[in-house]
Amino acid sequence: MSLIRQATPDDVDRLAPLFDAYRQFYERPPDPVLARAFLSDRLRQAESVVFIAEEGDAAVGFVQLYPLFSSTSLAPGRLWVLNDLYVTPAARGGGVARQLMDRSRRLAEETGAVGLELATARTNSSARALYESLGYRPDDQFLHYELRL
Repeated sequence: MSLIRQATPDDVDRLAPLFDAYRQFYERPPDPVLARAFLSDRLRQAESVVFIAEEGDAAVGFVQLYPLFSSTSLAPGRLWVLNDLYVTPAARGGGVARQLMDRSRRLAEETGAVGLELATARTNSSARALYESLGYRPDDQFLHYELRL
C-alpha cells in the first residue's frame, strides 16, 4: 500500500518527472523544465491540489485537481475537476490509482463539494474501467466542446 499525501511546493522536483511522463502518455513532447515550472506555479499559487503516492523513497504516482463552481446547480460547494492522474508503469496494477482516486473523493467530501468530474481518452480502457468501478458514469446529457487557441 502506498502512502498518499498532499504535495507541497517542496515536492515539485519529485513530481515533475511524473508530470512530464503523464504529458508524454497523452502524446505531448517531453519538457521537464516546463513541467516543473507549471507544477511549481500551481502549488505556489494554491491553484490546484496535488496528492502524491509514495512507496518507500520513490514517488510512484500523483493526481491533480482544480476547483470550479457550478452555476447551474447554484450549490454553495465547489466542483473538483480531476484533471491529471498518473502512476508509473512499474507501480501499475498495485492499487495506487485507486488510492489516489479515493483520496480525491475524500478531498471533495471534506470540502463540501457537489462532485468530481474528469475526462480521459476514449481509448484509455484501463482508466475508464477504474473510474466506472468507482461509480463515475459517462456524461450522456451534454456534449463537451473546446476551442484551442
